[in-house]
Amino acid sequence: MRELWIPGIEEVDARRSVQEELHERASAAAREVFGPRVFIRGVIEVSNFCRENCHYCGMRRSNRQIERYRAAFDSLAELVLQDLPASITDINIQAGEDPVAAREIVVPLVELLSRSTTLGTSVCLGTLDIGLTRQLMTAGASVYIIKFETADPAIYTRLEAPGSLGERLAHIQWLASEGWSVSSGFIAGLPGQDSKDAVANLRLAASLPLGGCSVSPFIPGEATPLASSEGCELDLALNCMAALRLMRPGWVIPAVSALNIAGPGVGYRRGIRAGANLCTINLTPGSLRDEYLLYKRGRQIMTEEAVLSAIDAEGLSPAPTRLSEHYARTVFEPPSVKGA
Repeated sequence: MRELWIPGIEEVDARRSVQEELHERASAAAREVFGPRVFIRGVIEVSNFCRENCHYCGMRRSNRQIERYRAAFDSLAELVLQDLPASITDINIQAGEDPVAAREIVVPLVELLSRSTTLGTSVCLGTLDIGLTRQLMTAGASVYIIKFETADPAIYTRLEAPGSLGERLAHIQWLASEGWSVSSGFIAGLPGQDSKDAVANLRLAASLPLGGCSVSPFIPGEATPLASSEGCELDLALNCMAALRLMRPGWVIPAVSALNIAGPGVGYRRGIRAGANLCTINLTPGSLRDEYLLYKRGRQIMTEEAVLSAIDAEGLSPAPTRLSEHYARTVFEPPSVKGA
């Protein structure tokens, strides 16, 4: 069992020259494992129905200000077979926690991708029942994205995140035991949280059987109980990303689109500079995008041009291999934690 370094307050609070050195170390760690390559995936947001009521998400079931939709399978099938950008190697299919969409749209879409393309497939669909989760794997999906959001069980409950934190973590463990490659993530800078909470999030992430992890800066969402709260400072989110990379050099760490909101014009590229090695092109049909309301309408859509321009500006290029191939080579090592 190898000893695992866990960052402390000094790292998550780093600024100026200390922060620059932290991010340079993280970037070097990513390049040592992955070379000058960044994975490029496409995301399709198939439904904004959600049975959960998370305070930080605009798709929460109590929000009556959005028009709910489930995308038509035929239009998605045409998209994935004819209109995909050449740079992507994987598709992520994402929705609110909507078992109807998972069963009626996602399962057949995964089957189509598996049968007719060479693309890897991941899903981000929340906590589904055993049977439906196994159907998704049988159909051809291999990566499951399910975030724990915060390491604080009391805040998790107060924000009405799905179930309890204990149940969420147990589900992550179960997915891994079923053979899924699992990626998780947390929200940096939630109201009422500080640097110590960020360290706790990092420590929890390191303990889980993951092949990847994201850091999403808290963005106050429209029509949510947190709409008037202060958002996360970009530096905190970036420092957490850099810390993740140094903890787990082989993890897949995305540059999330929310970095564009936390740091307009600079956040996304700074995320890549802090060790991110996954970028996502949004493939959701334009008529549906504004209703997939994680944060707010008018979000910057990451097109192929925007993504390729960002990674080229950082001296990087698209990886030729699928995410699933990398995950398949990743073996989880339970950490013997070195003091932070």
